[in-house]
Amino acid sequence: MNTKALTIIKWIVEIVLIIVLSFMYYLNQPVSTQKVIYISEGSINQIITQLKNRKYNVCKLDSLLLRLIGSPQSGWINIGETEITRGEFLYKISHAKAALQNITLIPGETTYIFLKQISSKLNLDFKELQKQYAMQTKQKEGAFVPNTYRLPIGISEKELIRIFLYNSQKQMKELSIKLFGTYNEKRWFHFVSIASVIQKESANIEEMPLVSSVIYNRIKKGMKLQMDGTLNYGKYSHIKITPKRIREDNSIYNTYKNRGVPSVPVCNVSFDAIRAAVFPAKTKYLYFMKSKSGGHDFSCNYSTHLRNIKRVTK
Repeated sequence: MNTKALTIIKWIVEIVLIIVLSFMYYLNQPVSTQKVIYISEGSINQIITQLKNRKYNVCKLDSLLLRLIGSPQSGWINIGETEITRGEFLYKISHAKAALQNITLIPGETTYIFLKQISSKLNLDFKELQKQYAMQTKQKEGAFVPNTYRLPIGISEKELIRIFLYNSQKQMKELSIKLFGTYNEKRWFHFVSIASVIQKESANIEEMPLVSSVIYNRIKKGMKLQMDGTLNYGKYSHIKITPKRIREDNSIYNTYKNRGVPSVPVCNVSFDAIRAAVFPAKTKYLYFMKSKSGGHDFSCNYSTHLRNIKRVTK
């Protein structure tokens, strides 16, 4: 082999070596990440853009590398660490899946109690969950849509709140557009406040429009709502309401002392309760009392209401 051929081969080897070393260097660069991340469905380029928008240090070259390593999976990905190499990061978003756990928010539950339950079930910091909630939404209550959510073990407090608020707001906007043709946050949460009282007071979905009618009828007549359920706010979600509690509670939720519906929702509500708040039944009911059957007896006048009370307390 002549000298010229050897020189060319040497030159090619050097170039290949430089390329290999450059790739090794590139793949060993650190990447900061959450321990668990969510990747939406889409093409490799769309996923890289999505990650870039979320402040991940990725670029078009990573799109090419992923075509060799394997296409990214959609859904929750268990990265496991917050500081890993680029090569490890690209491999994990292609091959690692996070273990999921069902988290159910029951209609009528308060955010305080729900975050307590989440912190216990997913081993998260309760105070940090509260802090993230306060940072990410101006709504003090009622910002979550009750449902069963599949969440990964290892998710951060910040990401969990972000996902809940994002999914909830999306569902709320969709229903608002169906009901009103548009979404106005202030108007929507006015109805959420009414719905939260309905949610706390109703024995079942069928009763909701009737309870709603009582609320509107009492407000129209200038009567206080005087409903125990409004005092089951925050940490008091499952506390029995007593005459002493009614006398001593000076919060905005005490409808024995304050007129109208509380300006802040009492709890997180179902869409059935919101529909009832928007479309109350047309009745003259002003009172309702829990019956022995588990539902409520509704009445238009106080004397009938007293008889219903006596019937239950006998």
